[in-house]
Amino acid sequence: MIRMFLYALLYLSPVTALFAQKQNEEKISRPALVVGLVIDQMRWDYLYRYYDSYGNDGFKRLLREGFNCQQTKISHTPSYTAPGHAGIYTGSVPAIHGIVANDWVDNRTGRWWYCTEDTAVTPVGGSWKAGRMSPRNMLTTTITDELKLATNFRSCVYGISLKDRGGILPAGHLADGAFWFDDSTGHFISSSYYGKQLPAWVQAFNQRKRADALLATPWELLNPVTSYRESLPDNSPYEGLLPGEKEPVFPHRAGKTKDGYKTLRFLPAGNTITFEMAQACIEGTQLGKKQSTDFLCISLSSPDYTGHMYAPGALELEDMYLRLDLEIAAFLGYLDKQIGEGKYLIFLTADHGGAYNAQFLRDKKIPAGNASGTAMLQELNTLLKARYGINTAVITLENHQVYLNERYIPSEQREEIKQTIIYWLREQEDVAFVADLENNDRASLPDPIRTMVTNGYYKPRNGCIQVIPKPGWYHGYAPTGTTHGVWNPYDTHIPLLWYGWGIKKGETFAPVYMPDIAPTLAALLRIPLPNGCTGMVINDILR
Repeated sequence: MIRMFLYALLYLSPVTALFAQKQNEEKISRPALVVGLVIDQMRWDYLYRYYDSYGNDGFKRLLREGFNCQQTKISHTPSYTAPGHAGIYTGSVPAIHGIVANDWVDNRTGRWWYCTEDTAVTPVGGSWKAGRMSPRNMLTTTITDELKLATNFRSCVYGISLKDRGGILPAGHLADGAFWFDDSTGHFISSSYYGKQLPAWVQAFNQRKRADALLATPWELLNPVTSYRESLPDNSPYEGLLPGEKEPVFPHRAGKTKDGYKTLRFLPAGNTITFEMAQACIEGTQLGKKQSTDFLCISLSSPDYTGHMYAPGALELEDMYLRLDLEIAAFLGYLDKQIGEGKYLIFLTADHGGAYNAQFLRDKKIPAGNASGTAMLQELNTLLKARYGINTAVITLENHQVYLNERYIPSEQREEIKQTIIYWLREQEDVAFVADLENNDRASLPDPIRTMVTNGYYKPRNGCIQVIPKPGWYHGYAPTGTTHGVWNPYDTHIPLLWYGWGIKKGETFAPVYMPDIAPTLAALLRIPLPNGCTGMVINDILR
């Protein structure tokens, strides 16, 4: 009997081993770590404008060894930071995910809301003003939420950015943590939405006081000034001034001000501290070291602040991107060692682009301009008061939209007042089109503008009239620097690079849209689509 048992055991052992091996082979293959890298206000052309000055291991490595979606566009308007980050990770548009702008007026109450504002939470590790934030205003799931659900919460998800909205919205509703920079303390903070206290690794990072050290170091040019061939001369009339400066010239010596550490946001050092925080997160939480795929959402905010301050074509912007190229190269090298080359998946994109300074274009004989939103609002309200006797009939022209003061407008006059506003707006020098958002199907708008306006409209949070400025025009910004927010390609043509696990080398010039990023990630990871997803899988990546 014993001999027969031993024979049976010897026979079954290789069968059992083969069965176990087959089970192991049939497991779903996923990367150890996914990294989403969003560069705030990065125009698509920055990949190539500064190409000759980039090193071989940053942007060029991603371009050389990864997959490049050359014609990636934003499919909504207005094109701002919050709807951009939400669109990337939900695979949807503001009409569905509800993040219509950075700020909006709630049409039901007349109250102003900030995109990630949450009055039900309390700050954790920071000031009251900076810390009462969460993703609750986002109405749909994100790809990061779906990863948590698909792995029965074994996957870990974190979001990191200088901007609260840049860290919170990508990480989604189910994130293990989201952390952002508090100007008043120079620390990364969070809110009670994610826990009662900062994790020990965040506390340890804050104790290093990196913001103090970085602000104490002047921003000098990385290379000899003669090598910067893609920029205007230093001290051009189109550049703004950092606090305490009399001229916008190198070196920039920026320190703490009455606003605390805010100046750090405008410097390349803002990227440095963000990457350092990301590495601290990877090591402090052992991301990429578990059985399930982890996800780290990184948003680099400093390019946006620099772009707003100096505008495309500035020497500061060229130096910002050359330094960012080195930061990306170092981070990729770090991931190679920490996670393992080929074991991580990274995508790089932007939330929006940015316009050239309007006066610069005018000086070069290109039609452009900067209309005063404040003056337009005052003139419009003066007209409406004279005609209808209503004080402040229009609350704001925020987001290139007309928000009516609904509580004081008689319902029987509302439609007439709307038409009066539309007729007046159409006569303004800077306006190309005006759309009645409540009847957009009847608006005389060419495509793709009509579709982008529709995609951006969520009635409880939008104005009732959309203004489409002429190309090159923007509203209510300083005469120096620049801004963004319109449908035009300079604001909506964004980079999209894929690299690492599961990604072949190549490129496509086929149309790709921001909402296509999340479903492509879902296909790669073999998980469900976010629940408001409207995008399509980018098949060229998977073939």
